Amino acid sequence: MLRIAIQKSGRLSEESLKLIKECGISFINSSLKLKTESTNFPLEILYLRDDDIPGYVADGVADIGIVGENVLVEEGMQQLAVEPLGFSKCRLSLAVPKSDDYSDISDLQGKNIATSYPNLLQSFLDERGVQAHIHTISGSVEIAPSIGLADAICDIVSSGSTLISNGLKEVERVFKSQAVLISNQSLSDEKRAILDKLLFRIHAVQRAQRAKYILLNAPNDKVDTIIKLLPGIKSPTVLPLAEEGWSSLHSVVNEDDFWDIIEKLRDAGAEGILVVPIEKMIK
Repeated sequence: MLRIAIQKSGRLSEESLKLIKECGISFINSSLKLKTESTNFPLEILYLRDDDIPGYVADGVADIGIVGENVLVEEGMQQLAVEPLGFSKCRLSLAVPKSDDYSDISDLQGKNIATSYPNLLQSFLDERGVQAHIHTISGSVEIAPSIGLADAICDIVSSGSTLISNGLKEVERVFKSQAVLISNQSLSDEKRAILDKLLFRIHAVQRAQRAKYILLNAPNDKVDTIIKLLPGIKSPTVLPLAEEGWSSLHSVVNEDDFWDIIEKLRDAGAEGILVVPIEKMIK
C-alpha cells in the first residue's frame, strides 16, 4: 500500500483528487475523514495541511504527496520533487499599496515586508542586493499594509483579485509555482513499483490534457499536403470515404499548436474538421 498526502481543503486538494480519479483510482471522499483508501488500487490518501506535507513525506509518514512547489522550495526540500503536475499554477509576488509610486525593487530598500514565505523572499532580495525587514505572518497577509504592519507584502497570487480588493498592486514576481508530486527517498521496492504504476497513469492523463484528436475529410489530391501539416503520434491515419476521390484523416495535435494547425488545414482543403478531447493517451 502506497500512502499519498494531499492538501485537506482548497483548490490544490480539489485538483489533486481530480487527477487521482482521472487515473482510474476509485475512493470514497468525505470532508469528515482524515484518510481514505482506494477500492481498486493499492493507495491510501491522507488529508493534511499543505505546509506539513513535505515534512511528512521526508519523514516517511506518507510515501508520496502533492504540494505546491512554492511550499516545497520554502521548506528547502526540493530534492523530494518527482514530477511537475501542471495544475494549481500561481506566482509568489511582491505587492504595494496602489497609491505608492513604485519604479523598481530598490524602492523596497529598508522597507517592512509581510509574508508567509520568508525564505523565498529573502533569497529574491539577496540576489538583487536589497535589504528589507521581513515580517513572517500566516494568513491574511494582504491586510498588513492597511493596518500599518508593513509597507509591502509578498504573497501567492492567482488571478490578482484579492490584491485589487485590498487596494494593492503587484510589482514584482518572486517565484512561479505549480503542483508537484514528491516522494520519500527511501521507498521499498514494493512501494516504488506502485509509484511507477501511478506515474504511468499520470503521464497518460497529462499527455491527453495537452492534445486534441482531430478527424477531417479531404479530396485525395490534397491528402499529401495535409499529411505534412499533421504531426500525429507517428503519422496520420488515412481511410477512404464512400464518396470516390475523398479520404478521412485522423491525427493527434498538440493543444499549443492547435489553432494554427486548424487554420492551415482548412486553407489546404480540409473539410468537416471534427475535434475530440482525449481522455487518456498511452505511449
